[in-house]
Amino acid sequence: MPTPLSVPASPGVRHPALRELSYWLHLWRRTWRGTVVISVANPLLFLTGIGMGLGQLVGDRADPALHGGSYLAFLTPGLLAAASMQNAFVDAAGPVYDSARPGGHYRAAAATPLRPADILHGHLLYILVRLVVSAFLFTAVATAFGAVAPARAPLVVPAAVLAGFAFAAPLTAWSVTLDRQAGLEALFRFVVMPLYMFSGAFFPLSQLPDAVEPLAYLSPLWHGVELCRSLALGTATAGGAALHTGVLAALTVAGVLLARRRYERRLHT
Repeated sequence: MPTPLSVPASPGVRHPALRELSYWLHLWRRTWRGTVVISVANPLLFLTGIGMGLGQLVGDRADPALHGGSYLAFLTPGLLAAASMQNAFVDAAGPVYDSARPGGHYRAAAATPLRPADILHGHLLYILVRLVVSAFLFTAVATAFGAVAPARAPLVVPAAVLAGFAFAAPLTAWSVTLDRQAGLEALFRFVVMPLYMFSGAFFPLSQLPDAVEPLAYLSPLWHGVELCRSLALGTATAGGAALHTGVLAALTVAGVLLARRRYERRLHT
């Protein structure tokens, strides 16, 4: 019975997954400037147009739904969590689907001593790097706007990264199995966009119809929104933060485990 090949060590790259990471970072070198511009421009537009523009028409600090703050302060952390989810979709959907197709990058990488798990972990590390950069830039802009207190910003960034990564891991497990791009389009239209709109990022869930509100609380994005918002506004409790973090962490672990099985199956056929 043949034994699996091991990946020989090379200078500067000790773990096999880091080789896969280096491939994606090499590609990113061509587009990172555009990523930075988008990561800064998007929050600028949203915070100016919706947070400061629409915010002038939405209640005031006396409204308990705003947790004693302005609508801009209420909106910003929710928008950050939602943007992190969308960034996860961008990096974990199309690139995984394209790479897993015949002739794609995954197929080439699988022909080397890299194992399917190494390919997955390296790509997830790349997605993690992208999420950290995007969350940091978004939070920096929000802090400059006065929407997030500088002392709380270091807590908000990892919460947003966790919210995005909790979607990225299951998305890789889904995307690697697809044979047609229509599956990605359907996922974006019928899952990602409804979650974006109805997970408490833009308004309190109490504003939803009674029949819909309980369903919205089941959304993983709601946990990300609440975690980011409570940390940004200083209203977090130990129990609430632990609950939201636990749900997002559990979704991440489950997604990684499922993705490992599906990568193994897809790249060995």
